[in-house]
Amino acid sequence: MIKFSLRCAQGHGFESWFQSGAAFDSLKGRNLVTCPVCGGTEVEKALMAPAVAQGQQSAREHADTPPTPSSHSPEMAARLRELRAHVEAHSEYVGEDFPTQARAMYLGDIPDRPIYGEAHPSEAKALIDDGVPVLPLPFTPSRKAN
Repeated sequence: MIKFSLRCAQGHGFESWFQSGAAFDSLKGRNLVTCPVCGGTEVEKALMAPAVAQGQQSAREHADTPPTPSSHSPEMAARLRELRAHVEAHSEYVGEDFPTQARAMYLGDIPDRPIYGEAHPSEAKALIDDGVPVLPLPFTPSRKAN
């Protein structure tokens, strides 16, 4: 996994995690990387500073820790809460069955519908490699958080 600092055409800065640099390029090429503030798809990588270890925590541990809504600005935290509420209100939580259902919808075996859930990184990579349109969510689903 790799975290990129991103900026949209409107100048909104944000961060997101991707399976790899190639996965980012693939998703961006299909207009699947969007700004969480304005929804724009004209997104570019922003200048990034390397992660620097603080105290006892190594740089590797720091780099592998995804950001939480509280680590963002108050505006970004509010937008992430809105996004989470929207996703949870307008899509079905399918839990660990997400990879199976996403693939079945992509292949036309079951009707399309908005879903979200969990996938092991290797499962998510396989979906992306196969062209299934999936994106990581920048939050933990409520059902998983409890």
